Amino acid sequence: MKGFVIAVIFICAIGNGNAQPVKLHGQLKVQGTQLVDKNNQPLVLNGMSFGWSCFHPRFYTAAATKWLHKDWKCNVVRAALGVEPDRGYLKDSAGNMKLIKTVVEAAIDEGIYVVIDWHSHNIQLKEAKAFFKEMATTYGRHPNIIYEIFNEPDYETWAEVKKYSTEIIATIRAIDSSNIILVGSPHWDQDINLPAEDPISGYNNLMYTVHFYAATHKQILRNRTDAAIAKGLPVFISESAGMQASGNGPIDYAEWNKWISWMAAAKLSWITWSVSDKDETCSVLNTTASDYGGWKKDDLKESGTKTREILRDKAGKNK
Repeated sequence: MKGFVIAVIFICAIGNGNAQPVKLHGQLKVQGTQLVDKNNQPLVLNGMSFGWSCFHPRFYTAAATKWLHKDWKCNVVRAALGVEPDRGYLKDSAGNMKLIKTVVEAAIDEGIYVVIDWHSHNIQLKEAKAFFKEMATTYGRHPNIIYEIFNEPDYETWAEVKKYSTEIIATIRAIDSSNIILVGSPHWDQDINLPAEDPISGYNNLMYTVHFYAATHKQILRNRTDAAIAKGLPVFISESAGMQASGNGPIDYAEWNKWISWMAAAKLSWITWSVSDKDETCSVLNTTASDYGGWKKDDLKESGTKTREILRDKAGKNK
């Protein structure tokens, strides 16, 4: 009987860990080029990015976050703070901050990881420092938190991105010494070779982002990323999808599947863009989709159906 009780407790513990990834994996860190958990075991995060907070605020709800965890089996979500556009953070900091905090707090409640993404293509140093200081002060004690400090530098040089990133990292590390920080690279996170040649030094638990859209970015970018990893650069795929880089056009399933297989072999974490209902291929939802999850088959666009299947398969559901 005693053995039976112990077995039941063990099974329940496993079940609770699977339901709450952060309970199972705890504080994340980087060992070499690999993201690992509290037990120093390699960990791969798979999940969804919300669309720009300023363009798609209706999905920034606790219920939608919960649905992405429970039904789509995301162990990570990404809250994308729209910075420069109309209704973005520079013009409505309070409104956008509320949206981001709603998702972050829901992710913490759900026991999943959450990327706080400064979703900008340009350097806004003063504003970014203030934002990440507040995020680190408010949430830095939670192991759920991952900071993405520059979504997609476009025409900035690596020297400019590195200088900016170092200042933001210092701001975060003055408050939060442990949680993962994601650093962008020039040319919309394509030139991962540049930080591989000249990485940021003096800080731990840094990773560098690559973004791909499979119909545009193919083997050349995978080769470039392989070379960066071989030089010791930790990589995190914080945005990806199956169509063209514009977010439109047909899904290239053959190339997308190559990316999925390659990332699995390399034990790279990835996040798909995006939880939104814009009239574009990369938005995973139709306009019929509720603000609060509970999405049915007809609420999903083609990309949504495919991404949900991949995420559930990664979680062992094979659906």
